Amino acid sequence: MNRILLFFIINALTVHLYAQDNSRSLIREGNRHYNVEKIDEAERSYRRALEADERSNIATFNLGNALYRQQNFEEAVKNFEEAALGKSDKNDKARAYHNLGNAYLQQAKSNSPDTKQKLQESIEAYKQSLRNNPNDFDTKYNLSYALNMLKQQEQNQDNQDNQNNNQDNQDNNQDNQDQDQQQDQNKDNQQQQQQQQQISREDAQRMLDAIAQDEKELLEKLQQKERTGSRNIEKKW
Repeated sequence: MNRILLFFIINALTVHLYAQDNSRSLIREGNRHYNVEKIDEAERSYRRALEADERSNIATFNLGNALYRQQNFEEAVKNFEEAALGKSDKNDKARAYHNLGNAYLQQAKSNSPDTKQKLQESIEAYKQSLRNNPNDFDTKYNLSYALNMLKQQEQNQDNQDNQNNNQDNQDNNQDNQDQDQQQDQNKDNQQQQQQQQQISREDAQRMLDAIAQDEKELLEKLQQKERTGSRNIEKKW
């Protein structure tokens, strides 16, 4: 029984060592491709290395670099995060967090809808890198750059909000002016209507007065005829 168990343990160790050795060989192959700018081939080698040994932090980290070089920042972020969590050496963790910050920063610079969030994640990754390696000048520089970019982005947002508020105020003022103009126009229309009505009444009164005068003159003429007598003129044949 013990011999059987020992056999399986030795066999498992042999398989594991073979997988690790194969993975390291594929990583070296990927590095050669990477160094001569054959990034897509390097990516394939690193992926094969992870298939041989999925726990290889080196393959994970290098794959992240290859993805980053191909501007596949979203997937690069996943690999750098995994590499950072799997590293035990502080310098290795610092490098992984540094590259993670770079990947987040590139996402922010691509004008994504969540630019502010990506900048904040980038800043946090740089801070994590400096916690593991406080003297890294490149990380300090990138952190300063990301902080300045976040500040500028917030200022731009504030300016945009102020412009929107000013535009809303202008629209409200314009609406009020339009309402005032409409009210003035209505008043003018009412005045014109009143004037027209007044003129119409005056014209009507003049017409009534004229008719009454005509009736008076006709009545006087009839009365005059009655006093002088009337003549009947017959036509003859």
